Amino acid sequence: MTVLIFDTETTGKQAPELIEAAWLRVRDLRGLEVEEQFVQRYRPGKPIELGALAVHHILDEDLQNSPPASEFRLPENTEYLVGHSIDFDWEVIGRPDVRRICTYAMSRKLWPELDSHSQSALLYHFSKDRVKTRENLRNAHSALADVKFCRIILNRVLLTVRPVSWEALWEFSERARIPDTMPFGKYRGVKIGDIPDDYRRWALTNLNEMDPYLRKALEG
Repeated sequence: MTVLIFDTETTGKQAPELIEAAWLRVRDLRGLEVEEQFVQRYRPGKPIELGALAVHHILDEDLQNSPPASEFRLPENTEYLVGHSIDFDWEVIGRPDVRRICTYAMSRKLWPELDSHSQSALLYHFSKDRVKTRENLRNAHSALADVKFCRIILNRVLLTVRPVSWEALWEFSERARIPDTMPFGKYRGVKIGDIPDDYRRWALTNLNEMDPYLRKALEG
């Protein structure tokens, strides 16, 4: 079984293509010992958007000698991908048949009182030395730096949840993804259980592009 803490950098928001991938291969739930570290840049088939460029600072000309993005592959036997909002990265690499564990969803479930659950915000929240944390975060939008930061957040999740296996952690992540309140519309912010049945039925019938975890909440 292969478990990867995974992150990507991409061309932007519009049909994003891969330009950098990084992972840490881990196995032991207790220590999250890193068995392998990987980082590689890739050449996309489209220009990098300015918004993305302003975040990761990877230039199109930096990628001219990189392999094409279409060559990216996960290691064989990869069973779990762990990441902060991992669905985005999973989509970018073509939706491989793996289970996804989302540290963003789990953090929102475990620490709902926080005003932000971004990786940077969580690292400040957990930090005992904010000045040092600030220095470390200066590289926050490199894929390799981000997987290392995600490992720190994952460790705090494990200390809180104490799952007995990766499957148990995945199951908790799946539960954490199911929203407690309606995220949009006239019932935005209302607890799912308090939404009128007629609106619930209408949403399930008519909102074909609904997030599958919201659908689970409404069906439940």
